[in-house]
Amino acid sequence: MRLTKKDALNLLKNEKLLTLQKMAYKKKKELHPDNITTFVVDRNINYTNVCWIDCKFCAFYRHKKDEDAYILPFETIDKKIEELIEIGGTQILFQGGVHPNLKIDFYEDLVEHIHNKFPNITIHGFSAPEIDFIAKVSKISVEEVLIRLKNKGLSSIPGAGAEILSDRVRDIIAPKKIDVKEWLNVHRLAHKNEIKSTATMMFGTVETEEEIIEHFDLVRKLQDETGGFRAFIMWSFQPYNTELYKEGIVKYKTSPNRYLRYLAVARLFLDNITNIQSSWVTQGSYIGQLALLYGANDLGSTMMEENVVASAGASNSMAKNEMVRLIKDIGEIPAQRNTAYEIVRNYK
Repeated sequence: MRLTKKDALNLLKNEKLLTLQKMAYKKKKELHPDNITTFVVDRNINYTNVCWIDCKFCAFYRHKKDEDAYILPFETIDKKIEELIEIGGTQILFQGGVHPNLKIDFYEDLVEHIHNKFPNITIHGFSAPEIDFIAKVSKISVEEVLIRLKNKGLSSIPGAGAEILSDRVRDIIAPKKIDVKEWLNVHRLAHKNEIKSTATMMFGTVETEEEIIEHFDLVRKLQDETGGFRAFIMWSFQPYNTELYKEGIVKYKTSPNRYLRYLAVARLFLDNITNIQSSWVTQGSYIGQLALLYGANDLGSTMMEENVVASAGASNSMAKNEMVRLIKDIGEIPAQRNTAYEIVRNYK
């Protein structure tokens, strides 16, 4: 029987953590009886760090006139992709700041260049805020942006920019960013045009537990409608070097206990999303491993390059061999996957 929002909130607030673990692990095994835990070998390429949205939770962005502001040349991007291919990578997570001046033709040229030069690399790129602003600055519709980028080689879009799907929270932590309705609409239109995506959640700022559950519910409803989300990924806010930390709005990192609790309830509530990813990048490798017992069936990316979370003071890394070891250590079968969650190699 499907969990209601009231059920989920009660579990989140009142259930013992170990009971949640058992419930979430059981649900995971129902969805993934093959005992396989996956990961992807990819590279996170931030094509620009210029952004006008000025999110208070972000330590990565720069303004155009800052000395360390950049837009990566195509040659630099090519070199990064060549390095990824050398280690057996299959995907680039491609996103940047929301640059105030880059229009649709820049993005079309960029995607087309990568797709033509590296046809075997999947381009998983551009968050909903980026796509929404490309539409505004180019004076075209969001749907046209998605179609044009898909025609040039864009495969899927990440769930970045969701943070917490509550306009109250967004007005505090990112007042210039698109609202909840607009974020959902970008993904709805992507799914309509056969562009799959992921759903995400960043918690640990000013949200309530009720807003956590509302976020889950909005994601589940859109998945009921479109079936376009391949996975759900959640991570905790990394406060250091951010405006939220400097202003004293958020003083501490969220505990691993809270992360595992939210993850378990997400696995129980999001019954229509097959894959849930562990966030070892923010939690570290061993909590990332523990997350596999709390409902996650995917260890995420080897993360050859990560800049955004690192800017906020979290610096974790993991090689493919370590991922394989951590998965085997809990008695599961490691497997490398591609963006579509298709197995490309088993490590039995």
